[in-house]
Amino acid sequence: MILPFILPFFFLFSSHLDTVVSTHCTTVTAIKTFQKCITLPTQQASIAWTFHPHNATLDLCFFGTFISPSGWVGWGINPASPEMTGTRALVAFPDPNSGQLVLLPYILDPTVKLQKSPLLSRPLDIHLISSTAILYGGKMATIHNGATVQIYATLKLVPNKTRIHHVWNRGLYVQGYSPTIHPTTSNDLSSIATFDVLSGSAAAQHSNARSLKIAHGILNAFSWGILLPIGAVTARYLRHVQSLGPTWFYIHSGIQLSAFFLGTVGFAIGIRLGELSPGVVYGLHRKLGFAAFCLGALQTLALLFRPKTTNKFRKYWKSYHHFVGYSCVVLGVVNVFQGFEVMGEGRSLAKLGYCLCLSTLIGICIAMEVNSWVIFCRKSKEEKLRREGLIGGSEKGSGIHSIVE
Repeated sequence: MILPFILPFFFLFSSHLDTVVSTHCTTVTAIKTFQKCITLPTQQASIAWTFHPHNATLDLCFFGTFISPSGWVGWGINPASPEMTGTRALVAFPDPNSGQLVLLPYILDPTVKLQKSPLLSRPLDIHLISSTAILYGGKMATIHNGATVQIYATLKLVPNKTRIHHVWNRGLYVQGYSPTIHPTTSNDLSSIATFDVLSGSAAAQHSNARSLKIAHGILNAFSWGILLPIGAVTARYLRHVQSLGPTWFYIHSGIQLSAFFLGTVGFAIGIRLGELSPGVVYGLHRKLGFAAFCLGALQTLALLFRPKTTNKFRKYWKSYHHFVGYSCVVLGVVNVFQGFEVMGEGRSLAKLGYCLCLSTLIGICIAMEVNSWVIFCRKSKEEKLRREGLIGGSEKGSGIHSIVE
């Protein structure tokens, strides 16, 4: 019953993410040919380079794309650590006066991150030998949404230090000659990497983080966004089927406990992702996740304090159980959609697949709800006729208790 509309969602989710990270790089450009290249983990960006060990000189070309005709694309090196603050950057954007592509140097100090003052161009304090930027397509190319820019740079590294931390990003517009803040999606905030220019190997942390991110998304979408609502549906409709007896309770409990277990694993992965991304905070997604987890934990603990049906506190426990349970389901589903936005998958096939799963479940609920009301109205009419003596009272019921009663 569950697998037919869950498996397509998993297939869409995993295959779409594989497509996103499978872009290719090139070592051949219009200006020169490089020795090595790597595809960067975000924004469909890549970098090609040639390292000259005898004089510690690095020739490189960064490939990025504009997201706005008046936007900017930047690449830079952080001499100290893999983070935006402290990066020495080269930023390409259209000149506000002539419209021609320009490339200017910037130093991203802490005031830039806090947006206390506009970002102003100033000379870099690293040994930058030369730099230039060109649009893919040559002189006739124009800056537009999706236009590819190539940022070339030649710089001298510190001797015997071949691992560099580099940062790249892009923004929607430029105020004068001051690039404005970039978007804050997961991809934009994760545009940081460390690699060795001699061997070409990237730091393992980023590939691990990407794998954890995919696992986090799949587990939480499945548990909080699909299994938990299914468990709530089974409790609402199956418990009124007389032929099942207490079996509905075991089905409901089994589904909800499985959902909470998988959700806990996904929640723990989310905590780990936060530790791997210092300075990257998704406030709403994080708060909704903690709230859903706490409500789920309360529901699980409520099983230990479930009063017997004859206990006078049973009705209060049921009210609490329904309120906390439905709140947890709503928060879980809302946070799944928030998670798609955080991962930059707001318009992806994965989200479409999840919406189809959720729509199917909602359709089933509507059909069962209508059916329960039909049964309720029929039983009410029969009861009224019995009271009026128009029909006998020995006729058999439908075998289903009305949910409304």
